[in-house]
Amino acid sequence: MASHIIAFGASTSSQSINKQLATYAANLISSARVEILDLNDYELPLFSEDKEKALGQPELAQAFFKKVADADALIISFAEHNGSYTAAYKNLFDWASRIDTKVFKDKPVLALATSPGKGGGANVLSQAVKSLPHFGAEVIGELSVPSFGQNFDKATGEITDSVLADQLKSLINKLQARLAN
Repeated sequence: MASHIIAFGASTSSQSINKQLATYAANLISSARVEILDLNDYELPLFSEDKEKALGQPELAQAFFKKVADADALIISFAEHNGSYTAAYKNLFDWASRIDTKVFKDKPVLALATSPGKGGGANVLSQAVKSLPHFGAEVIGELSVPSFGQNFDKATGEITDSVLADQLKSLINKLQARLAN
C-alpha cells in the first residue's frame, strides 16, 4: 500500500510560495498518495480558553487533526511573518494541540521554508525544528529556500538551483527510506 503524505504551506495566501514548495517536495516522492492541504479550509476563530469553553473542539480543528493523524508523513513549508509563524497556522495549531498535545503522532516530518528574500524563512524554520518534536514530530530534515522567485520556476514548478534541488532530493530520499521501514 502506498504511503499517505500530507503536505501544506503554513500560509493562507492564495499565491503561497510555501504551498508551492511543499507541493513540489511532496510530488518528488515516488509511489506515494499525496494530499495537499489548504489552510483556508481550516479557518477557525482566534483561539482562547474562553472560546474553547464556549465551542469545545471545533469541527475544523478535529478535521485537521484527523488528517495529520491519518497520514504516514508530513511535509510542511513554513511561511514567515515578522520572523515567526503565520497567525493562521499558529491559530490552527493551537486548536489542534488542545485535542492532543502530540499533534503529529510520532510521524516523520520534513520541515521546509521559503521567502522572496535571502533569509528564506530561516527564522521560522529554526523555531519549527525546535518545537516540532515536543508536539510528536520526528523531524527527518529541514531546508530553507532563499529568494524563491530566483530559485524556483513557477512555470515548471521546480527548484532551479541545482544545489538546493539536490539537497531537497536527498531529504526526500531520507523520508522515503524512513517510510520503507
